[in-house]
Amino acid sequence: MAKLKLDLHDIYNKGQLIDTELNRIIQEAIDKKIALVEIIPGKGSGALKKKVLRFLDQKHIRALYHRVEKDDKNFGRIFIHFRH
Repeated sequence: MAKLKLDLHDIYNKGQLIDTELNRIIQEAIDKKIALVEIIPGKGSGALKKKVLRFLDQKHIRALYHRVEKDDKNFGRIFIHFRH
């Protein structure tokens, strides 16, 4: 199964760039019909993970994917599942 991966460690403090990269990876998954995107906000304080989850919860973004899964084995990972 193909999957895309986005590591946010390098841009954790660049709010607008984070939104841009999240939009880009979601659009790429849709365009290439990839079923799974892995986002790595890292463990840290949890603020970046919360930002990513808030982004994904926006109505127009939520309509693009099937479901979000928080990795129960690794707090610093989020999976976005798509149905194509």
